[in-house]
Amino acid sequence: MRLNDIIARLKLPFRKEKELFSSLRDIIGFYPNHIEHYKLALMHKSTGARNEKGRPLNNERLEFLGDAMLDAVVGHIVFEHFKGKREGFLTNTRSKLVSRETLGKLAEEMGLTELIQSNGHSHSHNSYMAGNAFEALVGAIYLDQGYDAVMRFMKKRILAQMINIDKVAFKEVNFKSKLLEWSQKNRVKMTFNMLKQEKDKQGSPVFGFSVLLEGVEGGKGQGYSKKEAQQLASKETLQRLRREPQFIDAIFAAKSERTKMEEEPTAVAPDLEAEREFIVKTAADKRQEAAASEHPTTAQPQKKAQTTPADNEADEFDLSDISHNPAEPSREDIIAAAEAAAFAEK
Repeated sequence: MRLNDIIARLKLPFRKEKELFSSLRDIIGFYPNHIEHYKLALMHKSTGARNEKGRPLNNERLEFLGDAMLDAVVGHIVFEHFKGKREGFLTNTRSKLVSRETLGKLAEEMGLTELIQSNGHSHSHNSYMAGNAFEALVGAIYLDQGYDAVMRFMKKRILAQMINIDKVAFKEVNFKSKLLEWSQKNRVKMTFNMLKQEKDKQGSPVFGFSVLLEGVEGGKGQGYSKKEAQQLASKETLQRLRREPQFIDAIFAAKSERTKMEEEPTAVAPDLEAEREFIVKTAADKRQEAAASEHPTTAQPQKKAQTTPADNEADEFDLSDISHNPAEPSREDIIAAAEAAAFAEK
């Protein structure tokens, strides 16, 4: 191997690392001190990478740390930005800012998805993978440069350039309407169950509701109005529908049981054959049965006319159904009779 080739191979890892440094600088707004944290933050578990001891190498632990840091930092920012707002409003705003969908979109907009190391499948539209990587990136920033660095990143890079915190906070998402739409589309019976109605220490009314889908309890919510409590219960239910397949299975199993019960007949139809045993047979009926037994291939059922008690008594002596049928004339006889009739006319 020539010397130039050796030098080129040695430079390749440094070139790639330099490109990673530059990309991270564009994303987070500063150069990392310890690049290994960020490499791990970008490593999805699908790579199957392991360390020298055989333990998996992926970003799941950093994702856990970043999730906790985001809750703390964004909660701090929301607390300072919306002075005087109640706890419910602050919690709702923080939830919108750190939702998996929001983080996934941020990761795509920032170009973070292009740096994720995975098994090679396309991940540009995988919001969960992208959102997880964003959380892991925040975990890496915290390990690399501490809480203040995470705060600067969220304030200057995210909220100042990419998200309008006021628009996010006051954008009303009608979770109840979305849940009703889903239930109607799938013909699922949905009701709200009031869990409590009381007053807090300040005398303000507090309501608690749960959602029942086909009788299966979904999410719960508590608020200072029935609307707020039902919205929060609906939101939690929607989250469970997206994340818990067994919850959906339980709902549709209950729906199947309900519709099965509704389709069952309320009473068993009477047995007509059993009723016929109580009908008094007329003489004509008896003669028909006797004829059918003697000539099973030629006997034809006759339509029975309505009769009165007087008719029933006379039926025993009615012989109209017994007659002699002469043989039908041949074709030649019919033609001859027609010709004779024609010549007989004047």
